[in-house]
Amino acid sequence: MDLTRCNPAKHGVLAHELSLLMMRKMSLSKTSFMKKCGLGRMGYPMAKNLRSHIPKGDTLVIHDVNTAATSKFAEEVQGNVEVASSVRDVAEKAETIITSLPEPSHVKSVFKAMLMPQTLLKGSIPQERLFIDCSTIDPRTSREVAQAAQGQGKFIDAPMSGGVVGAQAGKLTFMIGAPKELVERATEVLLMMGKRVIHLGEQGAGLHGKLANNYLLALNNIATAEAMNMGIKWGLDPAALADMINTSTGRCWPSEVNNPVPGVIESAPASRGYEGGFGVSLANKDLKLALQAAEEAGIQVALGPYARDIYDAVQANPECQGKDFSVVYRHLGGKE
Repeated sequence: MDLTRCNPAKHGVLAHELSLLMMRKMSLSKTSFMKKCGLGRMGYPMAKNLRSHIPKGDTLVIHDVNTAATSKFAEEVQGNVEVASSVRDVAEKAETIITSLPEPSHVKSVFKAMLMPQTLLKGSIPQERLFIDCSTIDPRTSREVAQAAQGQGKFIDAPMSGGVVGAQAGKLTFMIGAPKELVERATEVLLMMGKRVIHLGEQGAGLHGKLANNYLLALNNIATAEAMNMGIKWGLDPAALADMINTSTGRCWPSEVNNPVPGVIESAPASRGYEGGFGVSLANKDLKLALQAAEEAGIQVALGPYARDIYDAVQANPECQGKDFSVVYRHLGGKE
C-alpha cells in the first residue's frame, strides 16, 4: 500500500469527529505494550481494563486529539497515566501496538503516522513491533497495511465482539488472523481486555470471520424486528411472543439479548429509547464491508443487498439516526 497517499493532516480531524484516539504503553514480562482506541463507550472501559491488568508501577501512555478526553481519563483512572505528544511518540516507545478505529481510511492514516519515516527500529527500541489491529475494516485494506508494516513489524488483524457490555466486563471475544508463532504473544495482550481469543488462520482470517458473523447479525436483526412486529399486530403479547421465540428455533441474539421491542428486555437499548448499543451506522458499515469482501471473492449472496437497502433507509430516517441498530423495528412501524 502506498502510505504516502494518506494525508496526515486529516488524521486528527477524522479521529476527532469519529473516534478519539488513545495510546497505552505498559510492560509485561519485560515487554512494552501500547493500546490505541476510542475513548467512547467501548474504548474507555477497554482502557480501564488494560490499566487494571498491567503492573502498578508501569505507565499507561495516552494520546488523543481531544486533550479534554485525555485529561479526564488521566484524572479518573487510578495508576500511572502519561499523556504523549503524538501517535509516533508512543509508537517509538512500544513493542506491541494495538489499534481500533472505525473506518479503513482511519487505519491507513494512523499507520502512516506510525510507520513513516521508516526509522522505528533505529530508536530506543530496536525490536520489530507487533501491530494488533482490532478495527473492523475490509480485509483488502488490512492486507495492504500489513504489507506496509513489513520491515518495521508484524501486523495481525484481531476484530472484537461483545459490545459495550463486553468491554465493560472485560469479556470481549477477539477473532485473530495471525501466523501461529504470534498467537501466544497476541493472546497474552488481548486477554487483558477480553475473555476469549479465537485464532481463525493467517492474517486477514480474523476479519473474514468477523464480517461473516456481522453479516448474519444484520440479517437476524431485521428478521427479528419483522417477526416481533408481525406477532404484536396479530394481537400477541410482546413478552410472551419473545419468550416463545427464545425457547424455539427462531432464537437468536437479537431476539434474546437485544430484542427490538421496548420493554421486552429491560437491559436492551430498545427499552431506553434505542440509545447506546450497536449503532445502526456501524451495523450498516459492517454489512457493506461483508458484501464488498464477498464480491471481491466471487461469493454469491442473496439477502445482503436487500438488508443494505433497509439499513440505508433506517439511517436516513430522522427518528432512527444515531440509535442502536434494533431501531429498525421503529422504522418498520412497530408498536412502541
